Amino acid sequence: MKIGPKYKLARRLGAPVFEKTQTQKYVQSQSRKEKSGKSFSRPKSDFGIQLLEKQKARYTYCILERQFSKYAKEALDKKGTQAVAHFYESLEFRADNTVYRAGFAPTRMAARQMVSHGHILVNGKRITIPSMRLKIGDTVSLRVASSTKPLFASLDERLKSYKEPNWLAVDKDKKVAKIQGVPKYEAGDSLFNINVILEFYSR
Repeated sequence: MKIGPKYKLARRLGAPVFEKTQTQKYVQSQSRKEKSGKSFSRPKSDFGIQLLEKQKARYTYCILERQFSKYAKEALDKKGTQAVAHFYESLEFRADNTVYRAGFAPTRMAARQMVSHGHILVNGKRITIPSMRLKIGDTVSLRVASSTKPLFASLDERLKSYKEPNWLAVDKDKKVAKIQGVPKYEAGDSLFNINVILEFYSR
């Protein structure tokens, strides 16, 4: 998935959707622009707001429109809060996202690369499909033959300070992560609003 200039895109979306735009340096630069009055944007229509929320989520997870809309349409078959929960689980339970959430990759794009190149095992079997949907009880680990590659050179150091979400149990020494629960969507802690996104696809 080609994304383009991440800083420029994050500014346009009005949210730090990429890991490199979640640094203190980026926050300070945005604060300076707000004070200088350079961050002005015109009011958006309901459609514009829905489209913006969709784009925030899609770029956060680095997913193409076709796959993203599929998740939304599957969720809309559910009712009420179940639709929101199903949509969020579809995003979080992707193999590439689980690798990222486990701390094995510094970014979701790096996690996608790890999976695509066959460096990741799920339940002991090598996988190459980043969108593979995982479930409770599944284990994710690094392929032994891949552990010495430069891609994982700083992994031990990075894992020391990494805190995984409570739906994952990570053995940092063995580099094994097990899904032990369901990720819960909290609107206040998220960069995007799933309810608004589902409104966009229900038109």
